[in-house]
Amino acid sequence: MDEQERIRETYRRMYEGMIAKDKSLLRDVLDESFVLVHMTGMRQTKEEFIRAVMSGTLIYYSAIHKHLPIKLQRDTAILTGQSIVEAAVFGGGRSSWHLQQVCTLKKRNGQWKIVKSVASTW
Repeated sequence: MDEQERIRETYRRMYEGMIAKDKSLLRDVLDESFVLVHMTGMRQTKEEFIRAVMSGTLIYYSAIHKHLPIKLQRDTAILTGQSIVEAAVFGGGRSSWHLQQVCTLKKRNGQWKIVKSVASTW
């Protein structure tokens, strides 16, 4: 597996953790410094985001990944993930979203970690 595929796999694993409510998987792929910037501009730290997934504030049912282009420069990467996501967020009903997450990843001790994600639609 080449570096770009490792980066894409990290993104896919993040979604696996979100859908399965797998706290240990999310802790593994998200860097300690992780921050999620929601479409509203609200920011969540790694632990705040994981708590929201575990509590059902953010519920993810499925994700189909459509486009995952990467810009790679040494130990930093920007992955623009465009996925069709079934989710119910912040008390809203289940909906299908064309969700884009621009993820910044850093290679730490040989593993790619997501340090930031900025969410929007596409």
